[in-house]
Amino acid sequence: MGGARAQVNKAHKTRFASKSSRNVHKVSSKDKSRIAKPDRNLTKGARAARLQRNKMMREQKRDALLKEKRASSGSNSPPRVIVLFGLSGSVDLSALEQDLLKLLSADGTGVVYPAVASSEYKLRATVLKAPHGDLLACMEMAKVADLIAFVTSASSSSEEDCYIDAFGSHCLSIFRALGLPSTAVLIRDLPSELKKKNDSKKVCTSSLASEFPEDCKFYPADTKDDLHKFLWLFKEQRFSVPHWRNQRPYLMAQKVDMVADNSFSGKCTLLLSGYIRARSLSVNQLVHITGAGDFQLSKIELLKDPCSLNVRKGGDLMESDDMKEAQVISCLTPDPMKQEPLLVENVPDPLAGEQTWPTEAEMAEAERNQEERKLKRKTLPKGTSEYQAAWIVEDSDADVSESENEEDDGMVLDEGENAFNSQGHMDEFELDDDQASLALVSDEETEIHSMMMDGENLTREQTEEEIRKIKEAHAEDEEFPDEVDTPLDVPARKRFAKYRGLKSFRTSSWDPKESLPQEYARIFAFDNFNRTQKHVLSRTREMEQNLDECIPAGSYARLHIREVPIGVANKLNLVTKTMPVTLCGLMQHESKISVLHFSLKKHDSYIAPIKAKEEMIFNLGFRQFVARPIFSSDSFNADKQKMERFLHPGRFSVASVYAPISFPPLPLIALKIKDDATPATVAAIGSLRSIDPDRIILKKIILTGYPQRVSKQKATVRYMFHNPEDVRWFKPVEVWSKCGRRGRIKEPVGTHGAMKCILNGVLQQHDTLCMSLFKRTYPRWPEKWFPMTDA
Repeated sequence: MGGARAQVNKAHKTRFASKSSRNVHKVSSKDKSRIAKPDRNLTKGARAARLQRNKMMREQKRDALLKEKRASSGSNSPPRVIVLFGLSGSVDLSALEQDLLKLLSADGTGVVYPAVASSEYKLRATVLKAPHGDLLACMEMAKVADLIAFVTSASSSSEEDCYIDAFGSHCLSIFRALGLPSTAVLIRDLPSELKKKNDSKKVCTSSLASEFPEDCKFYPADTKDDLHKFLWLFKEQRFSVPHWRNQRPYLMAQKVDMVADNSFSGKCTLLLSGYIRARSLSVNQLVHITGAGDFQLSKIELLKDPCSLNVRKGGDLMESDDMKEAQVISCLTPDPMKQEPLLVENVPDPLAGEQTWPTEAEMAEAERNQEERKLKRKTLPKGTSEYQAAWIVEDSDADVSESENEEDDGMVLDEGENAFNSQGHMDEFELDDDQASLALVSDEETEIHSMMMDGENLTREQTEEEIRKIKEAHAEDEEFPDEVDTPLDVPARKRFAKYRGLKSFRTSSWDPKESLPQEYARIFAFDNFNRTQKHVLSRTREMEQNLDECIPAGSYARLHIREVPIGVANKLNLVTKTMPVTLCGLMQHESKISVLHFSLKKHDSYIAPIKAKEEMIFNLGFRQFVARPIFSSDSFNADKQKMERFLHPGRFSVASVYAPISFPPLPLIALKIKDDATPATVAAIGSLRSIDPDRIILKKIILTGYPQRVSKQKATVRYMFHNPEDVRWFKPVEVWSKCGRRGRIKEPVGTHGAMKCILNGVLQQHDTLCMSLFKRTYPRWPEKWFPMTDA
């Protein structure tokens, strides 16, 4: 044998290896250098290129890190916002706030406006104290915080709350949903003895470590030295903020004023003063004030920084006159040609669907068609006038009536997907390949089923009582939440006129442009949302490069916001006493209304049911608006989604609303308000998913009937309908049973809505016959868009 498949045996192994056999695998140094020399020269250049590329990447990362550090901690950066949040109600935040401000302020008074500048720490900071028990204020402060300092008391270990109470845990879960910035934990009320102090700190750290990120540090905060160490580490710390906050410029108002506007009744110009953060703000951009709405800017004034590090000693505070009248360095006014229009809703044209006046060519063509019809001879009945002859349909125009059912006013299934033939003379039908073929029995075998039902003479009360008893007997089938009762006083063909049957929920077609509501004429849609988002982001970056119309980040400015309702301005003045007023810049198209879809999950702390189309307040990033969502499932393999009547706990659903356009990623906090007396509570959390008005959400209902007589593959079913006309109307729709049988309606029986059905197997007496119907549903248009505006 030979060739490639020749047998090769293993070499014989001796018991003792010789020196030559031990060194046979080695290569001599002379041969090694001779063989490796060309390869070494070849890899030397590739290795050098790889090392050079890695070096360049390290330098780029280092430069980006230094640029970020200088931007966040340099003299041109805005003051850092420190939010003090007490994990329990027993923590005294006022004393800690005063201690921090005394260390930061040069004169030790602790009185600062609008921030404190420390020449010792080379740091500017704004210290905010979160009110314990006020959820909305804590949430708004967390949105603008550069550092959230969670404060706990070491003495709380002996109490029931054990360092963190229910409100603190609730707020912490909300902060996680928003995206936590840099965090630190300050421990107060530690023992003075060193050993007890270390033990107490260790116990507190081990108890709270699971609640915070891994990089969160724990600091004692009782003495001046402890706070001094914390501030030095705080100064050198690299801050991490949620990604969504860096996408848009925002401003935390240090001062809120208003100027009455005479030209517009009930309107005023709102003045907000503060530091521009994250990105440059253009005077041509639209802005959103949290809870108040979207507005245009009439002017931006760049002011002298009232809290600069580059001042003489003791000059970190401005004089009282200077605080009232800040020095204006420059002023920017919008360009009417470039300013983004405040367009919220599309104005529908009521005559858009009307027929226009025909052109001369169309009129000439109509005349020719009329002459051709006159020349064509018709066979008319005797005595038919010319007017009557015009209404007689030609044979070529009507070629369908002979094959139609005499009761052709029945429900129409999805075209091309009809499971059953609705023709009256057809007694047999075909099912899909995955269903058994039906061996239909003759009518003679079931002639007893044509008798009158036993319940023909029952009164309405007796019928309702019997239905109730049957439903109680089938109470174990509560896994079918879509079941509805057919009304007795209204025909089912009228009550469910908007519903239709589907052969397959996944594959049957449904036109997304069919029978749209009037609200769809008022919203906007994108041809390609991803492409538009990329274009908008690139346009925003280009706009920031134009220094003639932008205020750079870190500048102290006064924004003039025009046409703000006076009632809204008064509410904002009251809000500033308890929480910060936040303004953010909007990208292109973000003031327009469309259909937004959110991935939403019911919050663990909210017990009450959340029904679809109930009014809720959506906090989407810095924006806040009123919405009335509908909930639906999320199926990846279907172009249609099933509506859910309630937001179920423990899993995510998709909430669809009419709302102003926003570009993801953005976190969502959904609030629920029971009445004006009770504060808003967090009902659900989630994030923005997509913007798509064409997403089809179908509401499903199941009509149920119960077998009275069963004979082989035929069954007489009652209580699904209550008159024979309804049976004929829903005859084309497929029926199915909870035990897996499928079939169709053959004919009505009697005058009380009973019907004869043919199935692909024997129907059990305890089984329930069902019919699935679907209709497309839409969100509800809210009465007002923003919480502070009037309806």
